[in-house]
Amino acid sequence: MEQTQTPGLSMKAPKIYVERTLAIIKPDVLHKAEEIEDIILRSGFHIVQKRKVHLSPEQCSDFYSDQYGKMFFPSLTAYMSSGPIIAMTLARHNAISHWKELIGPANSLKAKETQPDSLRAIYGTDDLRNALHGSYCFTSAEREIRFMFPEALIEPVPIGQAATTYLNLFVNSTLIAGLTELCKQKPADPYTWLADWLLKHNPNKPDVEHCVIIQEPTK
Repeated sequence: MEQTQTPGLSMKAPKIYVERTLAIIKPDVLHKAEEIEDIILRSGFHIVQKRKVHLSPEQCSDFYSDQYGKMFFPSLTAYMSSGPIIAMTLARHNAISHWKELIGPANSLKAKETQPDSLRAIYGTDDLRNALHGSYCFTSAEREIRFMFPEALIEPVPIGQAATTYLNLFVNSTLIAGLTELCKQKPADPYTWLADWLLKHNPNKPDVEHCVIIQEPTK
């Protein structure tokens, strides 16, 4: 039976937004990179892109341009250009907030007191040598990812009518089917049951490309 399509509605496979953030393993903990990356993966992140690079002081100044004029700025750029770093694009649900929570406060001394299990508490030394960088918000994540990975494509977050249209086309039908089945099954724990059902029957699973590793030539 031939299927008809409503004019004006494109039913091509949807692009699912997966939040991304920039992570940097700083020069003095580069020897712990493998250990840190293992923690990142076990914390539910996908490493989309990875790049080992030795930035010049000028490049560090550009990257940290929002900190320009602060007293620690010269020390910061000198530290970040003192050796190679590893920059990574990390992806997962709420990647920015989850990565900030995992690495802890910017000052490693404070992190050791308030969040001793955070990565900055474990690997950092003080407020300057704090081992790891994480984007502060979506805007900074977008800018920083483009800085480290100029070819990166960052999907926009759908809002307003675009979000409503997306939900109507690609989400609501699956959700209604799940709720209908939930009413039939009447499980003891409906929240967990529905979550598992949606994961199993999700037709729009995020399509995240495999990790791209860029190894910079040795200076």
